[in-house]
Amino acid sequence: MSTCNLTLISHPLCPFVQRSAIVLLEKNAPFERVNVDLSAKPDWFLTMSPTGKVPLLKVHQANGENALIFESMVICEYLNETQDGDSLYADDALLRARQRAWIEFSTSLLGNTWQFLNATDRAIANSKRVLLREQLEHIESELSLGPYFSGAEFSMVDAVYAPIFRYFSIINASVSEAIFEGLPRVCAWKAALAKRESVKAAVSSDYAELFQNHLRQHSAILVA
Repeated sequence: MSTCNLTLISHPLCPFVQRSAIVLLEKNAPFERVNVDLSAKPDWFLTMSPTGKVPLLKVHQANGENALIFESMVICEYLNETQDGDSLYADDALLRARQRAWIEFSTSLLGNTWQFLNATDRAIANSKRVLLREQLEHIESELSLGPYFSGAEFSMVDAVYAPIFRYFSIINASVSEAIFEGLPRVCAWKAALAKRESVKAAVSSDYAELFQNHLRQHSAILVA
């Protein structure tokens, strides 16, 4: 059992922070969350973060010193290895490798999702919608019977994709439905993740409002 005190340096809208928070919650690991204004990054944060990005995990060690971990998947891997509870990866090496491969796939999916959501140009929005649909079709063909990515057990893959799918519960339902139409396994997976307590608790109660405000501030087509 870990005796470390954990502090997650965060931003309310960051999907990478969310995956770290989900893992912490799945592991029932007590942690403090400190939000940073990324538009006016404080000096203490820039001193701590080599990349100037969130999340950061501050680990208070038994010797009284603090260790810092950056990059969300590195944080998630560390938590999976050090905190109580079942591993969020499969025991089988091949299944574990496939889980990690689909986590890597999520990077492109998240990038296309973000560009689609924030698009101020109709042509860019349409091109990103096409790419999103193609990527979701790949996932549809990979999914098991569910409810989660690898079946009955919640895994690291679920923790990584949940923040992406959350966006589509916030935007206009007709837009979201058109993207997910004809993908029953992806839709069931998305719904199962939305009900997971760790996924719900990974963001603040006003997350949807904050994200809508973000889209309005950036003049995104979706809220025009």
